[in-house]
Amino acid sequence: MIKKGMLMVISGPSGAGKGTLFKRLLSEDSSFRFSVSYTTRKPRPTEIEGVDYKYVSEEEFAEMAASGGFLEYASVHGHHYGTPRREVEDYIRNGENVLLDIDPQGARNVMAAMPDCVTVFILPPSYAELRSRLHTRNTEDPVEIERRLGNARGEIAQMHLYQYVLVNDTVEQAYEELKTIAEAEKHRSTRYFPEIPEE
Repeated sequence: MIKKGMLMVISGPSGAGKGTLFKRLLSEDSSFRFSVSYTTRKPRPTEIEGVDYKYVSEEEFAEMAASGGFLEYASVHGHHYGTPRREVEDYIRNGENVLLDIDPQGARNVMAAMPDCVTVFILPPSYAELRSRLHTRNTEDPVEIERRLGNARGEIAQMHLYQYVLVNDTVEQAYEELKTIAEAEKHRSTRYFPEIPEE
């Protein structure tokens, strides 16, 4: 049995809950690998270098971008984020699946570079709930929260570019839908090539 690896891109506005769904799929489905992105922003108190992100200076990031080291990179909320090209390509070549949690700007670049990728957009149930979630997680100051809420409308307007859209009203329901998409895409005929015996 031969399987080609799959790249699944998950996007959505800050506070939609994509990170929670992403981490659960990664922990419960051993076929997926996480490609650690590079960023120029400072780590949050709960984040770990090399696990959540690889934190680099503006100069280091610019050098990597100029040398073609990123599959995609973008500026989001005043910071730079990039996905390492070689790591993703190696995983897929070896038949492993890769999960990317990236913003819509970066997702568009991945769609262009790897048209075979699977794309999922995560929506909050309402803008009021989005505001509540951003305040509850207590990781940004009020100015940053307002900026992210302002950006959310523009990001949500791009959901038609994605193959799948999920409303994250409850984590359980949204996760079951995400898991169903992942399982179906693993069996797409462009990735799954089973050989059956004569007898």
